Amino acid sequence: MKSTAQQIARKSKSSFFYAFNLLPEDKREAMNTIYAFCRKTDDIVDEGSDSEIVKYENLRKWRNEFEKAIKGKSDYPLLNKVILTIGKFNIPLEPFFELIRGMEIDLQQQRFENFNDLLDYCYKVASTVGLMSIEIFGYKHESTKQFAVKLGYALQLTNILRDIKKDSQRGRIYLPYEDLERFNYSEEELLRNEYNRNFIELMKFETQRAKNFFEEATRALDYDDKPAMFAARAMQHIYFRLLKRIEENNFDIYSRDINVPKIEKVGIALGVWAKYSLVY
Repeated sequence: MKSTAQQIARKSKSSFFYAFNLLPEDKREAMNTIYAFCRKTDDIVDEGSDSEIVKYENLRKWRNEFEKAIKGKSDYPLLNKVILTIGKFNIPLEPFFELIRGMEIDLQQQRFENFNDLLDYCYKVASTVGLMSIEIFGYKHESTKQFAVKLGYALQLTNILRDIKKDSQRGRIYLPYEDLERFNYSEEELLRNEYNRNFIELMKFETQRAKNFFEEATRALDYDDKPAMFAARAMQHIYFRLLKRIEENNFDIYSRDINVPKIEKVGIALGVWAKYSLVY
């Protein structure tokens, strides 16, 4: 029988599930648990029709229950399991609290003035997950932490570019105001999902930023740590494929859903696993 954590990972149909399914059983279960925590934290903010006030209160309760789990026992079995996983793999607590703070930003702030503000948000909601994960994978070099941070930036920026239309329907704009202004593409045009030359130039600019972070992540990963990071590298390849798809569709994310099909995700994950299993 599948655990609740496994069910959440499978139900999400995310790239996560395909990338981490080839891990050894203990690490796979640990990653399912961490993912379930991240998914549940995100769902408090993004799912349902509750008011922002109610969502904020639910997030506050979630944080309090997490603190109770640290001190002894929570009323939430998942949080108790998260604490056991943290203890087993010696995962720092700070990334978990930073993730919750990132979700608070989603409730409090629907615009970003500049790229540094956006990058801080990306760190909180994505790089933190990488910093949790590398403790489960195991690593030898401190530079792997930079790999996790930079890859988190790249993955979250790719998500933002893919989801511009969906986010706009909820009144959210993640692209920094200074970038919209630089390319003379207004918030009103974005909220109307207007696809024009200025939007294309804006998307080219943002896509290159994401590419740069993918490259920086690769450079930060020491050769010795590559085999242990095969699952994260699979995620990297899947999301880079998604970014390329956005490019190949000339950045028209308004008129069609751009994604990487399940069979491709499976193929990429298997390919990366095979490479690191056979070559290293």
